[in-house]
Amino acid sequence: MATYEATVTRGERYWVIYVPAIDRYTQARHLRELEAMTADLIEVMTGARPEEIRYDIQLPDDVVKHLESAERLRAMATAAQSDAAAEVRAAARTLHSAGVPLRDVGRVLGVSYQRAHQLAQSA
Repeated sequence: MATYEATVTRGERYWVIYVPAIDRYTQARHLRELEAMTADLIEVMTGARPEEIRYDIQLPDDVVKHLESAERLRAMATAAQSDAAAEVRAAARTLHSAGVPLRDVGRVLGVSYQRAHQLAQSA
């Protein structure tokens, strides 16, 4: 049993699967069919079932650009979320150090007394 590499690209209606080790193509309607279609092709051409198949799914450039943009936006959102949490902690500390009771801090921030206490005590 051997390990095979397969390159997958999108054709007009199907996913096109190319297995360089046997220099043959097959196709699948859905990605869920990749394993079966590729394994069958390899078995027909070599007489042996593959041990493992590694796929390199190649997407169109515009799709890759969208995915990269989404990843950048997710990173920015994570950073913004972290910054927002730091600002809420600072607000809680500022209110509490100004003598505002923790229950009032919680009410102003829309959190419980316990959470207000955590925020005011955070470093």
